[in-house]
Amino acid sequence: MSNALTHDSPAQAGQTDKVTLLEAASQTVALDIVDLSTVASARPKLIVRVLKRLLPWVVPFLILVVWQIAAQTGWLSSRVLPAPLDVAKAFYTLSASGELWHHVSVSAWRALMGFVVGGSLGLFFGLLTGSIKLAETLLDTTFQMIRNIPALALIPLVILWFGIEETAKLFLVSIGVFFPIYINAFHGIRSVDPALIEMGRSYGLNNWQLYRQIILPGALPSILVGVRFSLGLVWVLLIVSETISAQSGIGYMTMNAREFLQTDVVLVGILLYAILGKLADVFARLLERYWLRWHPGYQG
Repeated sequence: MSNALTHDSPAQAGQTDKVTLLEAASQTVALDIVDLSTVASARPKLIVRVLKRLLPWVVPFLILVVWQIAAQTGWLSSRVLPAPLDVAKAFYTLSASGELWHHVSVSAWRALMGFVVGGSLGLFFGLLTGSIKLAETLLDTTFQMIRNIPALALIPLVILWFGIEETAKLFLVSIGVFFPIYINAFHGIRSVDPALIEMGRSYGLNNWQLYRQIILPGALPSILVGVRFSLGLVWVLLIVSETISAQSGIGYMTMNAREFLQTDVVLVGILLYAILGKLADVFARLLERYWLRWHPGYQG
């Protein structure tokens, strides 16, 4: 009697083992289903992400395909517009010889120095005139008049002032970069919500704390728009500046190739300006994401 109560029969033990195996199998199947559903839900997101990365390059790729076909079929003369493969060969030849990277490094240095000088001055005067009414009254009208003078119109005067050395090129780049950052810094300061400033004062912030914690962060989105625009404009201004009796740089390489009817090298120079401009824009967008990570428009 006691043995019957304390020990299961072989049949009951077998049934218990079967139930345990079934439960384990069902749990394994459930886990597999969860894993499959997770993979299935992640796969469309991955596909969408890849498509978003590739989509901006569809149009440039199609242009290259049409361009290559037109060149191979004779629709385009090689002297007017060489085939993309010929341009790629010219790029490889210039790269292998080291000539291309010498010109790129010289142009990049000019662009960087011009951006640093012009951008720093533009930011300083933009913050100054945006913050102090007297500074706006004294300076803004003069800046706006100079802003409307085309860079090409300044070339004869710049040559008289600085000659044909590097200073002339840096001046042209700097003065062009100055104004987008100046205007956006000025309007960024003026567009800060006065209610936020009053709230900061009510919390006991002094003028420097107000400027650092409220005014500058509020103006930063507008300032970075100016930075992004200037980083694209700097390469346009560099083309103009490198036509002033330069002995190196992408502009010099392009103008020299034009004289010898090397259209493929001319296109290499043009494409380099486009690529460097795109890289500058990518850099500006990374700056926006980093410095404006607190901003709702740059989250996610």
